[in-house]
Amino acid sequence: MTWLRLQWQRSRRFTRVVAIAAVVLGIGLIANLILSPKPITYVGTFAATGSMTTPRQGATATLLADGRVLVAGGLSDGYAPLGSAELYDPAKGTFSPTGSLTTPRANATAVLLPDGRVLVAGGNGSATLSSAELYDPRTGTFAATGAMAAPRVFGTMTLLGDGRVLMAGGGDERNHFELRTAEVFDPKAGTFAATGSMGIGRESATAALLPDGRVLVAGGSTSLDAGTETDTASAELYDPAVGTFSTTGAMVSALAGRAATLLIDGRVLVVGGRGLGKLVPPSAEIYDPQTGTFSPTGSMGMPMSNPHAIGLADGRVLVVGDLGAAVLYDSLRGTFSTTGTMIERRSGAMTAILQNGQVLVAGGMIGTSPIASAELFR
Repeated sequence: MTWLRLQWQRSRRFTRVVAIAAVVLGIGLIANLILSPKPITYVGTFAATGSMTTPRQGATATLLADGRVLVAGGLSDGYAPLGSAELYDPAKGTFSPTGSLTTPRANATAVLLPDGRVLVAGGNGSATLSSAELYDPRTGTFAATGAMAAPRVFGTMTLLGDGRVLMAGGGDERNHFELRTAEVFDPKAGTFAATGSMGIGRESATAALLPDGRVLVAGGSTSLDAGTETDTASAELYDPAVGTFSTTGAMVSALAGRAATLLIDGRVLVVGGRGLGKLVPPSAEIYDPQTGTFSPTGSMGMPMSNPHAIGLADGRVLVVGDLGAAVLYDSLRGTFSTTGTMIERRSGAMTAILQNGQVLVAGGMIGTSPIASAELFR
């Protein structure tokens, strides 16, 4: 009996040691998963959805408060500016016409206002436009609002934290120069008012609202004193509290036509772009507001001219480029990965992230012809 009791006690001690070891091992595995994040396995696909009523490129695409997407203006066959607009309904997967713009325009800028209306400003008509208009989704109509002080195309438009809208830079194609000036639109008054100017003129720059309320404006094309156009790597910060721009750290690459999006950690991803007479690298950069500096991040694997960068609900970023190219950026790893290819090898499409997390990609061009087809990234 004594021998049996001894064996039983030894067995209990061994079982207890094994159990403790299993708990420790489990805790270690969990800690390793938390402290050493692994790459996310994700396969995104593109699927066809309803086509627009009109082929168009160079239009604006704006997500409305009710989940529909307003697509307005753009260029049709023959590159005539369009006055028509249409709405995409994600529930039905279809486009339908809505009220027309008061002025046909392409390459305009648009933003959703806090009251649910959409501001559409500038762009190209018969000439570079200074006019602006407001779309009211309750009535499905556009109405003219106060005009900008300067005609602008390819400027940046950013909704500020107080509900006003910053319009910065752009080109005045009538006089063939890039603008240093900026204006702020007040939705309550329906007017634009001058604000501080940038250090240099910028056309096709990129902009992003930072968590502290300032606006990063970076890159773009500018003109030298001799009148020669060049791309710039410089960047500036707009402070709406005082209405002025100040210089911040320069980008690694001097490019225009880049795309920027705010990451969930407060930094800004800047991708793609085009260069004047030079090979464009497939690299991307990160702006850190804490240090005021840009630094390289992973390579996209291919150059992307005039891309769209759309922040997804899980914190990653979908980058859509020309000829149907698409990649995903993982900000946790600082790397890009390939994802599904678009059905159409389109360039210059309009994009908008839907409330269900899918991304609408519509229109654009195949070759030199505007198209009406659309697809969804899932």
